[in-house]
Amino acid sequence: MRIRAELINTRDASMLWSQHYDRPYKDLFALQDDITKAVAGALKAKLLEGTNSTAVVQSDRPPSGNLAAYDAFELGQFYFQRGSEEDFRHAIEQFAQAARLDPNYAAAYAAAAETWVDLAGGYLGDADMSFAYAQAGIASNTAMRLNPNLAAAHLANSSVLVNADGDWNGWQAEAQRALELAPRSAQAYFQLSTAEAGLGHVKSAVELVRRALALNPLNGYWQSWLATYLTSLGHFDEAEAVAHKAVELSPDGALIYEELSAIEILRGNAVASLTAARRAPVGLNQDYATAQALQIGPDRAAADAALKDLIAKHGDDSAYAYFIADLYALRRDPKNMFKWLDRAWVNHRGVDIQDLLYDPFILRYQHDPRFAAFCKKVGLPTTTDAQAMP
Repeated sequence: MRIRAELINTRDASMLWSQHYDRPYKDLFALQDDITKAVAGALKAKLLEGTNSTAVVQSDRPPSGNLAAYDAFELGQFYFQRGSEEDFRHAIEQFAQAARLDPNYAAAYAAAAETWVDLAGGYLGDADMSFAYAQAGIASNTAMRLNPNLAAAHLANSSVLVNADGDWNGWQAEAQRALELAPRSAQAYFQLSTAEAGLGHVKSAVELVRRALALNPLNGYWQSWLATYLTSLGHFDEAEAVAHKAVELSPDGALIYEELSAIEILRGNAVASLTAARRAPVGLNQDYATAQALQIGPDRAAADAALKDLIAKHGDDSAYAYFIADLYALRRDPKNMFKWLDRAWVNHRGVDIQDLLYDPFILRYQHDPRFAAFCKKVGLPTTTDAQAMP
C-alpha cells in the first residue's frame, strides 16, 4: 500500500511538506500505527496526551481487531452526525452490529448510548422515550464496565445522567472527566459545552463548541447548537450564518429549522419565522416551529388554533410539555407557562429543562418569583448570561 501525506498552508495552498510511505498490507491497524508514527516523527509532533498527566490513550478500535466491527462502527458514526430521526435509527443498528461482532467493543456501546439519548430527546414522546433512555442506560453501563478509562463511555454516562435523570452535577462532572481523559476529543468539548449552557454559562459554551468544531468542522448537529447558543446571547446575524452552515451539512436535521424560526421570532419577523418553520421535516418539529411562529403573527385565530392543536395531540405527554410552556411564554401568559413547566418536570427528566437557562422565550420571566422557585425545585441555578426576549 502506498500512502501520501501532505501538509498544506491553507492561506495560500502552498505545499509545506510531503512524503509518501510504502508498506506491505497485512494488518490495517498496525499499518495505521506505523504511518502515524512515521508522519508524527517527520513533523516532530508530540501527542497532546503525553503532556497531560490525566490523559489516557484513547481508541475507537474493536479490541478483537475485527475489521467488520470497525466498519460498522464507522458507518454508525456517519449516520449519527447527519442527525435526522432515520439516521439516528440507522446509527443504532450499526453500533449494535459492531457490538455483536465484538462483544467487548466499549466504544460501540458508548456510541449507541449517545444515539439513543439524542433520538429520545429530539424525536420521541413519553412511552418511546422511556424505552430509549432504558436502552441508553444499559449501553452506557456496559461501556463503563468494559473500559472505565474510555472518554466516550463517560460522555455517554453524562448524557444519560442529565437527560434521563436530570442530574446536572453528574452531567458536568462526567463531561469534564471525559475531557481529562481525552484532551483532543471533539465530542468531549461539545458535551461540556452543553453542560455549561445548561447551567447558565452560555459564553463558555460557545467557546467550547467552537473548539469541538475546530476539531470536527463538518458536524452539522454541533453547528446547530452553536447557532442556538449564539441566538441566546443575542448574536442573531452570526447565529443565522452558522445555522445556514448547519443546513448545508445536515439538511434533514429538524432542530436547525426551529432555530432559524426562533431567530426570526426574536427579530420580530413573523413572516420569515413562519417560512423557516415550514421548512422543517413534516411532523412534530414542523408543527411546533409553526405554532411558535404563529404566536407573534397578526392572525390570532391561527395562533390559538395551533396552540390548541398541539395541546390536543401532545398535552398528555410530558415530553412535549416544555414546548407548550414556550408557546405560553411567547403569548405573555406566565401562569400557564409555569404550569406547563411543572408538567415537563413530572418525570424528573432533564431532556428539555436543560434548555431553561438559555431559552430567550422562558427567560423573559426570569425575574418572576416563580422562576426562582422552579429552578430551586429542579436543582438549577437562577443566574445566566443568556439574554431574555423583551
